[in-house]
This record gives sequence, C-alpha cells and structure tokens, in this order.
Amino acid sequence: MTAKWGAMTKKTKSHKKIKKIGVVDTMFARYDMGAEARAELSECPGYGETFKVISRTVPGFKDLAVAAKNLIEKEDCSIVVALGMPGSAPIDKQCAHEASMGIMQAQLLTSTPILEVFVHEDEADEPIVLRRLFENRSREHARNAYWMLFEPEQLSERAGKGIRQGFADAGPLPVQ
Repeated sequence: MTAKWGAMTKKTKSHKKIKKIGVVDTMFARYDMGAEARAELSECPGYGETFKVISRTVPGFKDLAVAAKNLIEKEDCSIVVALGMPGSAPIDKQCAHEASMGIMQAQLLTSTPILEVFVHEDEADEPIVLRRLFENRSREHARNAYWMLFEPEQLSERAGKGIRQGFADAGPLPVQ
C-alpha cells in the first residue's frame, strides 16, 4: 500500500495544471480584436504547455461581463481579456459605461481579473490609425494578462512610467 501511495504522489507532483487565459470579443467591433489578442498570447513563452487560451465571441460589449464570468466559473480561466468597441454616439458611451460596470461586478463576484479592452470608435478619425489602435491595444492588454499570471515583475518594472496601451506612452512626469 505504501508503494501505491508513493507512486500516486510522485505522479501528482510531476503533473502540472495548465492555466487558462480567457479571451472574449464581440461581433460589433469593426476589427477582429480577439484574433489580435490570441495571436499575441500564442507568442508568449509557455503557450500550449503552461497555459492555453479559451475564446468566446458575443454580439456586443454589453454581453462581455457574463461571458467573462462564465469563462472563469465554467472553464476555470485564471484571467480574462474582454475586448469590445463602443460606437461614437452618446448612447454608445452610456452603454459602454454600463458594460464597464458589469465587467467590474463580474471581477468582484469571481475574485478574478478581467481586463477591459475597449476601443471607442471616435478615438481616431482615420481608419488606418483606428486599425493600429485596435491591433496595439488588443495585443498589449493580452500581454498584460500573460504578465499578470506569469511575470508580474514586468508590470512592476513599468509602474509610474506613463505607459499606455494602444497609443504612444505618455511617459513619466518630469522631475524638477
């Protein structure tokens, strides 16, 4: 009996649980933000061995909170990247605020980080600039999710430096 338990303990110690990073995107966004986030995560060390990506798509950004909560509770995701695009009309801005509140509530209910990644349609007038913003913000937040799970020191090293996701960094305040 001792040998049996010893063998089980040895097997358990060598078996590592693969973490899961959730990615939820929307059909309403005018760019495939989820594809960018998944592509960035696939370039991170340990992809497929240490972690895998679980992905879902919902109609619009007001559906992100429940989808993210489901990824956490039903798929055992350790963190979720929630990607969406609010339009430029005043009602879109109000709905984005409400969607953001839902995402915050889902984080509190699950005690799990959900990185809200919104690109507002009116953040850039030129389509090429907006496209770059979609790409950069989606990828940079996906990398942040990876760092939060596996390399938190990366975030600490960047603290207080005015780093922005999507556009150019603001930089730290000058010291006089």
